[in-house]
Parts: sequence; structure tokens; C-alpha cells
Amino acid sequence: MGTELASDILGEPWQAETIPLADDFEGEVVATLVSRRVDSPTELATLHVHGFSDYFFHTEYAEWWLERGHDMYGLDLRKYGRSIRPHQSVTFVASLDEYFEELDAAWERITVRDGHTRVVLSGHSTGGLIVALWADARQPKELAGLLLNSPWLDLQGKALLRTPVANAVLDRVGQRQPLRELPRDVNGFYVRSLHRDHEGEWDFNLTWKPVESFPLRFGWLRAIRQGHARVQAGLSVAAPVLVLSSDRSGPASEMAGDVFSTDIVLDVRQIRRWSTAIGTHVTYVAVPGALHDVVLSRSTARAAAYAEIDRWLRTYVS
Repeated sequence: MGTELASDILGEPWQAETIPLADDFEGEVVATLVSRRVDSPTELATLHVHGFSDYFFHTEYAEWWLERGHDMYGLDLRKYGRSIRPHQSVTFVASLDEYFEELDAAWERITVRDGHTRVVLSGHSTGGLIVALWADARQPKELAGLLLNSPWLDLQGKALLRTPVANAVLDRVGQRQPLRELPRDVNGFYVRSLHRDHEGEWDFNLTWKPVESFPLRFGWLRAIRQGHARVQAGLSVAAPVLVLSSDRSGPASEMAGDVFSTDIVLDVRQIRRWSTAIGTHVTYVAVPGALHDVVLSRSTARAAAYAEIDRWLRTYVS
């Protein structure tokens, strides 16, 4: 079932294990499962999956779950964070279903090996899209709840980018030139708003979550759009779902004001629109003043988000 547990970069008592996966076209592939346990044995757990250009470093979020009796796990997907290998095109997959291999492996370790019978599955942004698709496909009996933090459910930006013609062009280029990079400008405001060495309060590895982000590739975006289409056609996640986002979104032209109280990455109107397509029991909450990663928002918005998670947990999950 993979390597032995070892001390994680987050420090004791955090542990990490490398999960070997099937090789892909670039060679060796691994994922990394990070974990921390509560003091007494428990059947409760939470598994968190990060977004694009990201990895698991969310110790405050973890502490919140640990205080409520949940063992905490974080999964660095293939080609992200702790799982990056030198020969890889960082973040690239040709299909979101490729991630099902590490989610299956992590879930087996959490439920079968570690004995957890009620697990909350948490996903942020691209991770929210991935875990929603996986939960729909697998419908694991141990899934107690699905928590989506600003899930990426549609392509933001001009409507022209979402037309059948645009999708057809992306599909063709993504098939023929999957590793071709999409040209784009990244102002870096979002990561700067988070990191303590800039204008934020959080400490994380800027190599694994860089200010300038990682390249976007046509084949990867094709996989994302295929995932969007599956969500928008309707999923059937049976467990209770909580979707959190900011109450506002929009681009930022300077490092001030809205950068610290708005989702400047995704369009929250799209999140609100497509949330109910995920399952049969969905709660949606817009958190005033939240950032794209809601649990990394400024303190007031963060407290409001945790209050909403707690209410959902006590009402529908516990």
C-alpha cells in the first residue's frame, strides 16, 4: 500500500506517505497523502484535495477538523506539491479521471487500513471539480459529506469562450497538441494576498504554489472542460453537499481593496448556478468578503465560513 509513514514538511505530528501510481507517458507518477490524527481512535476523518497550482498546507483548516474529532488527511495529487518529480510537466493530465487512481488509493487507506467509517471529502477549486466527479462515480458508502470550497464548475471570462465553437477548437488543439501552453498574463495578486512574505498571513512553499502560477496547457484545459460538461449534465452525489464561495468576484487592477475581499480567480455566479447540479442535497453559501480559497480569507470572512461549515456538519453530517 505504498511507503511507510514519514515526518512531513509541516512538522510533527504531521506525517506523509508516497503513493506509487501507474506510470504515464512521462514515466514515474506518485501522489502524497499527508495526515494527522486526533489523540483517541476515531471513525471520523476528513480528506482535503487542493486546487490548481496548489498543494496541502492548510494547518488551521486541519486544526478545526481535529478539534471536532476528525483525523485529517490532505492529498497532493500527481504532479503537484510533494508529488512533483523532475521529469514531469507540472499539473498536467489529459483526463480528470486519471486522478481517480490516487483518490481510490487514498480512500482505501483512510477507510480500510485506518478504519474510518464516516469521511468528509473536501475539495478546493479544481480539486472541488475533481472530488465531485469522483464522488459521483464511486458513491463510497463511507462518504458522510462533500464540502466544496469555490469549486471550478465552469470556464470564467467572456461568454465567447464557452460557445460550442470554442469548445470544439479547444478539443481539437487539446488532442493534437496537449502540452502546448495557453498564452496568459498572471499578475500574481492572488498568491501575494495569501503569503506572509507579501501581503498575506499564510506560510507556504512558493515553488509549489508560485506567485506567477504554473503554465496552462491545452490538453489539461480540454480535460477541465470535459469535467465541466459532466457536472453541468447533472451528477447524483447522494451525500449532503456544502458549497462555499465568496459573495463577489471580479478582476483586480491593483494590489489593494477587492484583492483582499473578493474571489479574483473564479466567477462566483457560475459556482452558484451549477452547485445544485452536483447532487440531491446541496447547501450553497456565499460568504461575505471571502477570497477564492474561502478558508484562507481574512479573519472575519474565515470565521463566517467556519460557522457555516459547523452548522452544516451538525445539521446534515453528524
